[in-house]
Order: sequence, then structure tokens, then C-alpha cells
Amino acid sequence: MAKRPLILVTNDDGITAPGIRTLISVMNTIGDVVVVAPDSPQSGMGHAITVNATLYLEKVNIDGKQPEYSCSGTPADCVKLAVREILDRKPDICVSGINHGSNSSINVIYSGTMSAALEAGIEGIPAIGFSLLDYNWNANFEHCKSFIETITRQVLEHGLPDGVVLNVNLPNLKEKDIKGIKVCRQARANWVEEFDKRTNPMGREYYWLAGKFVNMDNGEDTDEWALEHGYVSVVPVQFDLTAHHTIQSLNTWKLN
Repeated sequence: MAKRPLILVTNDDGITAPGIRTLISVMNTIGDVVVVAPDSPQSGMGHAITVNATLYLEKVNIDGKQPEYSCSGTPADCVKLAVREILDRKPDICVSGINHGSNSSINVIYSGTMSAALEAGIEGIPAIGFSLLDYNWNANFEHCKSFIETITRQVLEHGLPDGVVLNVNLPNLKEKDIKGIKVCRQARANWVEEFDKRTNPMGREYYWLAGKFVNMDNGEDTDEWALEHGYVSVVPVQFDLTAHHTIQSLNTWKLN
């Protein structure tokens, strides 16, 4: 009998978030699950790690089906602690999410969900970040399940290249209305920020971040195009940030 894969599950919305509970239920059909996730929401934390504060890890029992640990740190901290302190062997895969909200395009830079997946990739673990285009805490994740299972099983079967993890975004549509899965590139888009300046009752000024998302990419091979047209987007992401195509040009500069 084939050994069931060991699956590490994490997120950035917190261990009790509906998204991660759905992801856990899918992973239980595939392998043996261990959950290590933040004890509170950590959205927008990017790849932050805890260096100037203590970290706490508490074993919890939320539904009794798998070992779960609640962590006081960031999503990246959760993966580090799982690998170094909890698991007795390297997991076969790490899945992060399901995030409440999009992590397509430039959002991957800010995403705690994707940073957990990237941290797993740094550890040599095949990893996937899953996000649903619905920020509602009570979002319906049921239509995500079949797509998540398919992609996860394919990664377990084929593996991923060294230094690459998958960023998967799911449109907020009924399952019957989703046209399929598209492998894409990251769209060239970004947030145009505004700060809402306010004054608190004590007379001290403060700021509230606002803004709008602007897609400047007309390509039909991007994650934004796929999502807008009813597809699940799959973008291979690398954590080597070197702009290799620029090295030759920089070497023509008079630097020495």
C-alpha cells in the first residue's frame, strides 16, 4: 500500500479562518495533514519574520481530525517552525490558503499566503498558495475544492522545479461557470495608493490606506485576464529575484 503524502497546511488569515478549514478538508482526502498557522490574521505581512519578539506555539484541537498548531508569528514563521520544531521529516507538499481575497499580479509581493508557500520552496518543499477572489470572511469556498484537489495531486505527481512555487487564484464563480485552469504569467499591474488622513478624538492625525488596483497589461496570457474570463489562474513564481536579463547590460558600465 502506497504511503500517504505528508501535507503541511498554513495560511495568513489565521487558523480559524473558513478558507484554511476548507483547505484542510480537501487535503485530508489526499494525505496526512499537519496544520501550523497564525493565531490571528496576518494579511499583507509579505515575507516578514519575527526577530525582535518571542514566538509562541500552541497545540490546539479545532476539529480533532489532524494535528494543529497555533503560532503567534507570521506565515513564514509558521513554515520555519513546522520544519524545524514540529515535523519529523520534510513534508511532501506545503499548501497555503485558501486566502480570503486575490493574490494575483503584484499582490504576490505583499501576500502572507504566498510568502508561506515561498518559505516552503526555500526549504525545498513543493508548495502552492491558493486564493479566492472574495474578501468576505463568510465566503463560499465549496466551488474551490475540485480545482484545489486537481492541482495538488498534479504537483505531488510531477513535482516542481527547484526554486519554483505555484500561485493559484480562483474566480468567485459557481463551479459550473468556471471554464477551466490556465497556466499564466503575472500581469503587469499595481495598486495606486491613497491615504485617507483623519484626526482622532485626542487631536492626533492618522492615516488609513486606500487606493485602487490598476491593470496596465493587455496580454491574454496573464492571471488577470484568466480570472476576468472565468478561469482559475496558475502562475509559477520564483524566489530568485535576480533580473538575469540585465546583468550583461550592467557589465558594460564603468563600475571599476
